[in-house]
Amino acid sequence: MKRRDAIKSLTLLPAAGTIFSKQSLSSAPFAGSKPMPDLHRDAFVMDGHTHVMSRELVLKTDIGQRYADGTVDLPRAKEGGLDAMFFSVYTPENYYPGRFETKNTFRVVNLALDQIKKNSHVIELALTASDIERINKRGKIAAFLDLEGGYDLDGDLDLLRALYKLGLRSMQLTAHSTTNAFIDACNDVYTWGGINDHGKAVIKEMNDLGMVINVAHASNDAIMQSAAASRHPVIYSHGGFHKIVDHPRCITDEAAKAIAAKGGVIGVHFGSLFNNPKYWAWQKANNPVRVQPNPQPKTPRIFNAQVTTQTIEDVDKEFAHELPFTFKGTIPDEYWMHVDQLAKVIDYGVKLVGDDHIALGSDLDGGPELPREIKDISDFPQITLAMQKLGYTDQRIKKILGLNWLRVIRQVTEGK
Repeated sequence: MKRRDAIKSLTLLPAAGTIFSKQSLSSAPFAGSKPMPDLHRDAFVMDGHTHVMSRELVLKTDIGQRYADGTVDLPRAKEGGLDAMFFSVYTPENYYPGRFETKNTFRVVNLALDQIKKNSHVIELALTASDIERINKRGKIAAFLDLEGGYDLDGDLDLLRALYKLGLRSMQLTAHSTTNAFIDACNDVYTWGGINDHGKAVIKEMNDLGMVINVAHASNDAIMQSAAASRHPVIYSHGGFHKIVDHPRCITDEAAKAIAAKGGVIGVHFGSLFNNPKYWAWQKANNPVRVQPNPQPKTPRIFNAQVTTQTIEDVDKEFAHELPFTFKGTIPDEYWMHVDQLAKVIDYGVKLVGDDHIALGSDLDGGPELPREIKDISDFPQITLAMQKLGYTDQRIKKILGLNWLRVIRQVTEGK
């Protein structure tokens, strides 16, 4: 299933010592023609959901090179003032029927480590918040490794521990947009009424290891239950608000408040589909609802290995046609949102749960229909400019730009 088709078919203050200046970065000042306010240049900036390694794996490219297409590479990330990112590796539904999801997960994680090492003059792997700060002081971007998609549809804890040992420090519980053996996805068959006992065991293991629990793509009940089951704050890395756009991938006020009450953070997605009611209404006619609101529990068919003659290389070749994951359509002016509208979505979240619990989760190179002013990751300063127009203070903007992510990472990985 193509990622774009899958998406469209769905209807506290920071801890002491976490505030530091980018004046210590050794890289040259921003030299491009795009505006970058001093606040953005000096702030700690972290994206909570940036897609990487899919094209590098399948197309044999190098994230350290400037791409002619797509929205993310390291040169443009530096130009956008990024200090850190959830380096989100992805195992999509393409690999599930043949039960290649575990093999693909280890491939993309290993490749991420290889590419980070290859580009070590620009980026380093971070395992903790202290690592992020240390890496930034060296003038480099910090990569905090995050998994989107099923590491194993059955949720084998030994595989989870192995991924932790490789450096994975954050993981989405659902198998991307698919319900797996322990948690319901928001836009698939509801099987467990949220999470089951094994889901609680996965959460406990992640708590014990010090891994960030990501409930993006989970059902409302699953988000609420995960937040309740976790000893640590949980995050919702990328999405919109259901009160603004009633898409099932958008978080309800109830779930957002549950995450905030646990000390967690909601990352605001950059796409029109989740943030622009006019665009969603225009698209909705072609987006049949797949969610079953009150289904009887049943075992999802995806967990049973299917007879297939496909190899993982065959899947790679099919998957290659989808890359890069960028919106390639045309949006009429009346449905194309400006960055100012995205800032108002951020403001909605702040008014709902407070400025300690809202951050940015762009989903760049993940297919969103970006605001007019944002063409790629180098345009990240546009978010800062838009929040300044709303009258946000420097400190509130700094929290949203990255300090809130840093706080949660510190609490989970360092117990502080």
